[in-house]
Formats: sequence, C-alpha cells, structure tokens
Amino acid sequence: MKPTSPELDDRQRAALARARLLVLDVDGTLTDGKVVYDEEREQQRFCIRDGQGLAWLRETGIVLAWITGRGCEATHRRAADCGVAHLFTHSGPKGPVLERLQEELGITASETVAMGDDLPDLALAERAAFFAAPADAREELRRRADLVCASRGGDGAVRELAERILRARGRWAAILEASR
Repeated sequence: MKPTSPELDDRQRAALARARLLVLDVDGTLTDGKVVYDEEREQQRFCIRDGQGLAWLRETGIVLAWITGRGCEATHRRAADCGVAHLFTHSGPKGPVLERLQEELGITASETVAMGDDLPDLALAERAAFFAAPADAREELRRRADLVCASRGGDGAVRELAERILRARGRWAAILEASR
C-alpha cells in the first residue's frame, strides 16, 4: 500500500498550481460508497468539509466536474449546492466523458486534476496531470495516485486535495486570514 503523501514534489505542485478543472468521482470519493435506500429513494451522505473546499476552489476559478457511474436525486442536489458546473451521472466509461468535457472547455489534461477510488476511475487518472485517491481507495488506484489522502472517501479526502491545490496556487494564507 502506498502511504499517505505528505509532501509533493515540484512536478506535482506545478500540476496543482496550473489546474483549471477538478474532476471527481462521486460514490466512494465524495461519499463513503455506501448506498442506503428508504422506501422512496436512495440516500447519500456527503462531507461538509469537502463542500467547503469545493467552494474555495470554485471561487478561485477552477471548474468543477463530477463523473459517476451511478447517480440519484441526492447527487444532483449536492452538486447544485456545491456549484458543480458539470455533472455526468450514469456515465458509462469515464475516460471518453472526461475527454469530451476537456475538448468542450478547451482545457487540457495538463490542466486537469482528478480523484477517484475504484477501477473505473483509472480512466480519469489517464486524462489528468495529477491524480489523488482517498485513503480507502482500491490498491490499484493508491499505487497510481500522486496523492493518497489521509482521509477516507466521504470523510474529508476531497477537502485534503482542495487544500493542496489552494496551497500550490498560493491562496491558502488568504483563506486562513479571511477565516479569522
């Protein structure tokens, strides 16, 4: 198992600094990967810290996209709450979806950061300059990742990545100051 990566190298920091697009898987990355049904619909749990990190990234001009092989009303609602500009549910293979989005936006793989937890998300890694994985991601993804977060999916992993991006862009100190 690849350990959590506390320090990034110059190449990794540069990739985060030039990021224009953050692409996230949903189930197992933004959620804990569990599916709960009540009598009427599927429920998902999202981490509020992840949402705050996404808000900060959006404020710095980073485009947010979620690509998921599933999807439910809760996914749509949380994406809207977080200001996600591009939501792809029931996506099928994720690589072609990301490629089309990058072409549409005029954003290259070198300007893309992605995060995922399971084998279908390896396609996201192939079209991103920087790839992160939650602590509980599949071993294959942890091995491929530039960053393995200390937090699990749905429990702050996305926030960790957001903070790394903000630090690489020199924005973290301003966020701390504004929080006082």
